[in-house]
Amino acid sequence: MSNQDRPELPYGVVPPGYRLPDATRVGRVRLQVAELTRSVAYYERVLGMSVLERDDTRAVLGAEGGAEPLVELHQRRSAAAVPPGGRLGLYHYAILLPDRAALGRFTVHLREIGIRAGASDHLVSEALYLQDPDGLGIEVYADRPRSSWRYENRQLAMATEPLDLESLTRAGDGERWTGMPAGTTIGHVHLHVGDIGEAEAFYHRGLGLDKVVWGYPGALFLSAGGYHHHLGVNTWARGADPAGEDDARLLDWELVLPSEADVQEALGALTIAGYGADPAGAGRSASDPWGTRVRIRAASSGN
Repeated sequence: MSNQDRPELPYGVVPPGYRLPDATRVGRVRLQVAELTRSVAYYERVLGMSVLERDDTRAVLGAEGGAEPLVELHQRRSAAAVPPGGRLGLYHYAILLPDRAALGRFTVHLREIGIRAGASDHLVSEALYLQDPDGLGIEVYADRPRSSWRYENRQLAMATEPLDLESLTRAGDGERWTGMPAGTTIGHVHLHVGDIGEAEAFYHRGLGLDKVVWGYPGALFLSAGGYHHHLGVNTWARGADPAGEDDARLLDWELVLPSEADVQEALGALTIAGYGADPAGAGRSASDPWGTRVRIRAASSGN
């Protein structure tokens, strides 16, 4: 279905050429960490993830009882922690819980184990913010119903406001947190970039994500299918260098498209736009101007 044939949303700006399918979603994120055992312990105790696979240098984690990997950790003993100002690359990746009640239970869980978290109301969602042992950013959030999202002049309304933690806690109905529930996914990825215009060229005009929010100071939010964002980019780490081989960092993140034909179209669009897409095998991917790699796969190809 072409851009013209798809129903027009009341908000957002579609790319001028190729446009990703509405059913596009984010898949697993792959992270480089300094100490695998330390990181796995954090993911199990704090986030409530389950280990799906593990060897001496790699671990794959997912939700409780879930078969789909959410996070893949790779150990590099020399990896340096993220400095306070951040590096170009990962700002945070975001774990989307299936409902507000789960986020309420998670809020109580963090309080009980003595973990401090940032908290924000983004109008379209409610979110908690953490850092793993290497300083890599993590958001855990729940969406508000799409029917409640507001927009003006084709731009979705998003903000950073205080979160009503008491209301969120009550949403948990007094039930205990028992781990990341079934239905948990990676909702979005948010990146530090060097320039918004260059990021727009790669992710909007090249890869084919819609622009959804562009008036947020120093940031741009993009998505497929009218979601509030599958990707955020910002210039808040001004003067920082891109994360390197010896840094704790995001190795890559996945965009999952409905079909193999969609994957080929997306890779072809990036190539036409002047970005070197790697079309080979399961590792089909491209890197943005700051070296952050996005892998593109079909949902039918599995995990």
